Amino acid sequence: MKREALAALHRACFTTPRPWSEEEFAELLKSPGVFLLEETHGFLLGRVIAGEAELLTLAVAPDARRRGVGRRLVDGFAEAARARDAVSAFLEVAADNAGARALYAATGWTESGCRKGYYRAPDGSRIDALVLNLPLGDQTA
Repeated sequence: MKREALAALHRACFTTPRPWSEEEFAELLKSPGVFLLEETHGFLLGRVIAGEAELLTLAVAPDARRRGVGRRLVDGFAEAARARDAVSAFLEVAADNAGARALYAATGWTESGCRKGYYRAPDGSRIDALVLNLPLGDQTA
């Protein structure tokens, strides 16, 4: 997916946090440790640095949700992070994003913290970000 398509899909999926621009995607994709996973109707951007993975963003087209796209991307993120020697992962999700929270819970993520008022909504109000973690260590133990 080209950065234009990434930005367009991100715009279709997000108001809070604000959608990212083509330039932001271009810069992120050049950053060390960053990787992109793609599906026909979605994508996930992650990064691994010093054994820790961060799920930066996940976008699934609104008309393609609840069809397994997000789950495949999140599962793929865990595999890709392990392949890059990550032993743990984290992400931030808006507290009011029930769909994303349900997906992350179903894929083994657990809440470890809260960043009060982290996101600014389009109306200027503040929304908490929940910090979620996923262990990625040896899965055979």
